Amino acid sequence: MTEQNETDPAMAPTQVRPESETREERVRRLNDELRKGTSCDGSIVFTSGIQAGGLEFVSEVMKAVAAFDSFDEDNDPWNEHDFGALDVRDERVFFKIDYYDRELTGHSPDKSDPAVTKRVLTIMLASEY
Repeated sequence: MTEQNETDPAMAPTQVRPESETREERVRRLNDELRKGTSCDGSIVFTSGIQAGGLEFVSEVMKAVAAFDSFDEDNDPWNEHDFGALDVRDERVFFKIDYYDRELTGHSPDKSDPAVTKRVLTIMLASEY
């Protein structure tokens, strides 16, 4: 996990010891890393509606999902950063992170443990929900 230097946010991130995290903080960090593209430990799925917008649209959507930070009690009641709704080119876009076992055959037994969890970020048009 990385954390911005508190004295100068422009400085390079510093490492934070994972054992100092709560379970909730770990889930949120792992979700943010996948969403922001700083982790390779997960998959990203774009629905056909997103893909139909073309490569530039997909790129814009991915950048918007990575930059999303409007989490609140209404859209993120568990404080896990696993769902969001945003607008890109006048299209309502949803993203959702689901937690599977490493073989993708069932739910993860512990979404806070990357050794037993594969995250899947699905990005879709709201109209596809």
